[in-house]
Amino acid sequence: MVDQLLGPADIRRLAADLGVTPTKVLGQNFVHDANTVRKIVASAGLTPDDVVVEVGPGLGSLTLALLPNAAAVHAVELDPKLAAALPGTVADKAPGQAGKLTVIAADALKVKAADFPSPPTALVANLPYNVAVPVVLTLLAELPSLAKGLVMVQAEVADRMIAGPGSKIYGVPSLKLAWYASSHWAGPVPRAVFWPVPNVDSGLVAFTRREPPRTDVPREAVFAAVDAAFGQRRKMLRSSLADWAGSAARATELLQAAGVDPTARAETLNIQQFCAIAAAKVAAG
Repeated sequence: MVDQLLGPADIRRLAADLGVTPTKVLGQNFVHDANTVRKIVASAGLTPDDVVVEVGPGLGSLTLALLPNAAAVHAVELDPKLAAALPGTVADKAPGQAGKLTVIAADALKVKAADFPSPPTALVANLPYNVAVPVVLTLLAELPSLAKGLVMVQAEVADRMIAGPGSKIYGVPSLKLAWYASSHWAGPVPRAVFWPVPNVDSGLVAFTRREPPRTDVPREAVFAAVDAAFGQRRKMLRSSLADWAGSAARATELLQAAGVDPTARAETLNIQQFCAIAAAKVAAG
């Protein structure tokens, strides 16, 4: 039997059989276009040795395209109905690939490395729009084996994830992703390939893990500085970091020690500069 991908009629039939109605709460928009999932898999740059983690597999559209191109796929699904049905869909549409699939019925924001039967090397997913950034950051933190990824997210979110210093949309997601990885825009995804059709545009973000910008300062300390600075992004750093540092005067001292202008604003700094600020605070005690 030749492996088959899901089309619009398959998606609606599977959903009807399961009594599943896509919900905004879970951010569910199911891809029903085979060419789109083929494009995603091709853009992901997978090798036959890759172990893929897919978050929110839904009815299995992308899962079926991933399986022939990877050593294994670990699908993390929050909806219990969808998690229970996925193995059957794969067995029906791609029986030769069924042994490569593991379904983990869990919240992707709560999974641990120990939940996976083998260490994932790639994240490829149509992510629920409402938790896309937290899911990517959580998995990068929890899975040190995760070397690369390609995720479909709301286009606006994609822009924020890959934005650079000086941009109006540059912020916390941009900096935290930059701690872990280099990233870039990997193309648009038309609204018409989803069911139901979303009222926002979608896009692909690709990332490749790299070494942390600095190893002498904890990630948590850097992220705390980033969160504080962007909590009041319109203010100068000496003011926006005042509570974080203990006072405006103390913030000024730490910024000067880090070689950062105290009158600068958060959106002008790169991840290395935030590392320097956090390191200055750690050194000062």
